[in-house]
Amino acid sequence: MERLLWAPAPALVCGGKRGKGDDAVADPLGTVGEWLCRAALQPPPPPRMCGTPGGPPVTARRVRLSDGRHLAYEESGVPKETARYRIVFSHGFTGSRLDSLRASQEVAEELGVYMVGFDRAGYGESDPNPARSVRSAALDMEELANALGLGDRFYAVGFSLGCHAVWGALRYIPHRLAGAAMLAPVVNYWWPGLPAGVAAEAYGRQARGDQWALRVSHHAPGILHWWMGQRWLPTSTVVDNTTHLPNRRDAEVRRELAADGTLRRKREVATQQGIHESYYRDMTVMFGKWEFDPMGLPEPPCPVHLWQGDEDGLVPVELQRHVAGKLGWVNYHELPGTGHFLSAVPDLGDTVLRTLFG
Repeated sequence: MERLLWAPAPALVCGGKRGKGDDAVADPLGTVGEWLCRAALQPPPPPRMCGTPGGPPVTARRVRLSDGRHLAYEESGVPKETARYRIVFSHGFTGSRLDSLRASQEVAEELGVYMVGFDRAGYGESDPNPARSVRSAALDMEELANALGLGDRFYAVGFSLGCHAVWGALRYIPHRLAGAAMLAPVVNYWWPGLPAGVAAEAYGRQARGDQWALRVSHHAPGILHWWMGQRWLPTSTVVDNTTHLPNRRDAEVRRELAADGTLRRKREVATQQGIHESYYRDMTVMFGKWEFDPMGLPEPPCPVHLWQGDEDGLVPVELQRHVAGKLGWVNYHELPGTGHFLSAVPDLGDTVLRTLFG
């Protein structure tokens, strides 16, 4: 299993061969193999950018970034002008600016908390970023905070896959953070600080299609858009919303959201500019080759909290325990009998705010 996890995907060479240079060997599939190779190397369709001819309309408030891109955002809590604490929230996979901690307005007002959620690049109504990375995600948070006048320091909070932006903020802009919190943060199986055997075992428990989607995202990101479009290939159960969820509340929440059309509507909002620049770009950033190992980060000049359910069917709890254990400055909160959808945990949003600011 470790060899399957760490081995790079074989190089693709069009023209009836596979491999490199003198090591290239004839493709036994001949012209069929060449056709498959050329199909895989086709670029993804261009995004349908919001506000452009043929693209979706712009309905959200947006700020313009230094590189000319726009970020769409949604505010909640108390007005930022009177807030004591200001949060920038990074949504998870398949999410949008409309997602939040789901804290009550009463607690937000009691503590004086302002929160702004934003569509990460390529999601919803935020312009795509073909050069998107962990670093750019963190800098987008910083530029949004600057544009909205949130002060010298702010709190970075993320959910699930969106926590890569929080890790990026801890690496690239720690001086701008008053604090950070991550809820069920997704783990990259290829982070060097994870024990190879433990990571490979957790990877091996994923559905076969998820294993392949992650492996392609890491080793061959340029063909992920093609791979995900081939129904005859094993593909991601996470994208299809069919992942086995061991936690009963998680399974019930997903069933209810599917029945009332919420999952479909969320997907339409998230991917309106194209699934490649939203979902697939997320996968290649999260599971690609990072410029740093989170477990090698120095202690930041601010408190950091991490919440994780022990019945999470999407993020292996044993990997999260290892990450938190390696970083003595992370305040780790493990939630017994809890799955991945932490927003469904009663009053957890209020608990997070009281932990950060109470």
